[in-house]
This record gives sequence, structure tokens and C-alpha cells, in this order.
Amino acid sequence: MFSDEIERLRHDNLFRHIKDRGPICPPARILINNIEYINFSSNDYLGLSNHPSIIEAANKAIEKYGLGAGASRLLSGGTELHATLEKKIAEFKGSDAALIFNSGYTANISAIPVLASEGDIIFSDELNHASIIDGCRLSKAKKVIYRHRDVEHLSELIKKEHGKRKMVITDTVFSMDGDIAPLKEISDICTQHDAILYIDDAHGTGVLGSGRGALTHFGIKPTPQIIQMGTFSKALGSYGAFIAADKNVIQWLINTARGFIYSTALPACVIAASLEALNIVQNDLSLIKNLWQNREMLFKGLMDLGFYTINSETPIIPIVVGDTNTTLKFSELLMHHNIYAPAIRPPTVKVPRIRVSVTAAHTEEDINKLLKGLRFAK
Repeated sequence: MFSDEIERLRHDNLFRHIKDRGPICPPARILINNIEYINFSSNDYLGLSNHPSIIEAANKAIEKYGLGAGASRLLSGGTELHATLEKKIAEFKGSDAALIFNSGYTANISAIPVLASEGDIIFSDELNHASIIDGCRLSKAKKVIYRHRDVEHLSELIKKEHGKRKMVITDTVFSMDGDIAPLKEISDICTQHDAILYIDDAHGTGVLGSGRGALTHFGIKPTPQIIQMGTFSKALGSYGAFIAADKNVIQWLINTARGFIYSTALPACVIAASLEALNIVQNDLSLIKNLWQNREMLFKGLMDLGFYTINSETPIIPIVVGDTNTTLKFSELLMHHNIYAPAIRPPTVKVPRIRVSVTAAHTEEDINKLLKGLRFAK
């Protein structure tokens, strides 16, 4: 069963297999088959996933609350730590309230279908994350796709459509291209047309706006018409996701979002780790400063080498080197230089690329080694 389909994937250089990593390594390193590589594939933007105080917080929570949650939050799976984290993330994002979900994917496929239903209209950027696309598919609302970051196209489309409720959905930082949505203009369009703005700030939280995310980056004040989804699993180095919004929106999600209602709650140790990570981000801006310094150093080096990086504006930097076969070989050559930067291929993206993620944990030496490896591979 599926053997022909698998063979076709192999023939087209689209077959994927899992590379399991080894135990904890030094910062910005990954152990694969007992070989240590400089890791340029991680979304651990601030290098917090192995932070001692975060690990300590998780261990203490295990001792106090045990490991598994045992049930959903609406049964008996939640702890007071969950409520504390929701309060703190709401304050961090400037919203009335927040609700924790088990992942960013779960948040989007759970929230979008109940925030936009039959008779409503969703306007979605064509390069939005797969979880947004699937959330839109699950919704009974009408779906309208606008060209990537094209506010004029969005404005034209939203004027033509008439529905009970309108909702514009966009990533803030696009996870494969590394560019940023023109959120100020999109927000203005939503205001003009009384539309809800739903942003996926998974790659913006901890990265943009002194860590607070895209709204702060653009100087946009949160309103009841703005819904923010974010994750704890990237810059915050933990796991899980949240939606921060008006208190009525959060109450509605508690009562209707299937991924929340029917999922076992995240373990208390994960929640404790997220709480500690949030404290670090709020109190130590040096990590975000280091992140952006490293990004500028790497980006300048790539420009000097003549690489095409699409429209990257963030620590996510795609490097386009050719077709799928060429991109795979390029990634393999980098591994020979002990650099881990996997090839990203269709259907994830239309144009194959090496997707590099630079972090606050990378050193100047790490970045120079990557540039040297890219020079040789080129």
C-alpha cells in the first residue's frame, strides 16, 4: 500500500525521512548519528530551550504536580499555573485575556472555524502557514485569498465582498520566506471595513517589538477586533500556544474550540517552563539584541556572497540555490562542513531553498563557518 506513491516521491527528490537528534548539546548545536553540527535549522531564536532556569522550573513543577495532566482543562487537567500563564501572556500581549492551546497548529485549526462560520468571509494571505489554510478549510465561511503581502489586492477584494462578518488572517513573520506582513496597512483596512484581524504571531513573539510581537513592532494598539495567536515553542523555547484577545472571544473559544475542549491539557512542567521563559524575555532584552545583531551579520555576509534571499527581513533567511536536486546537494555539502541546514522542498514551498534560522545563541565564529561553508558549496 502506497508503495507507488512513495516511489514517485523518491523519484522527484521529495521523499522525506526523520532525523532524530541526540541529547542536549552546547548552544546552537545538534547531535545527529553521534556527529555534532552547528544548527541553523531551529526556531529556538533566543536559545532558551536549554536554559538552566527554564529546566529548573520544569523540574520543580514535575515534583509538585506530577507529569501527565490526565484530562482536559474543562475536566481536571488544568492547574493554577495554566491560569497564571494565561494572565501573564494576556498582559504581555496587551489583551483582555488569553487561552492556552497544545500547539500553534491546534490553535489555528480550532479557533478559525468557530470565529468565522457560515455567512462570514475570511481573507487569507496566499503564503499563510498550513495550519491557517487548514483552519480556513474547516470553517464554513467563504474563503478569499489575496496576493502575498499585497494590501491593494486585499483592499480591492474586501470592498467587493459582503458577509455577516469579515476576518482577515495573516502570518506576521512568514516562516519560509522570513518577510513580515505589512500589518499597519492591513490593520487600517480592517478598521475601515469593520473586519476582525487575526494574526499568527508564532515567529514574531519573542523576536519583534522587543519580544512582545508584531503589534508592538508596528505600534498598533490591541483592540477587541484584533486576535493574536502565538506560540511558546519557538523564541520562548518551551511548548504550546495561545490566543490573546477580547475576553468575550476567549470565553467563546473555551466553549466552542474543539482542539481545546477535547485535548488533554499540557503538563504543568511545560507551563512552568513557558512562565519562566516569559519572565526571561521580559527582563533580559540582551537576548533579542544579540539575535538581531547576528541576523544582520549573517545577512550582510550572504549579500556579499551574492546569494538570493527572497525578501527576508528577520532571522529566517531563505537561500535559493537552484532546483530541488541542487538544493538537496547544497544541504549535503553544508553537512560535510558540520553545518545543519536542511533543504526545504515542494509542497512546503514552491521554490526550493535552504532555510537558515540564525539565533541569539550563535557566535560570530558559527556565522563565519556557515558563510565559509556556503562559499565552498556555491
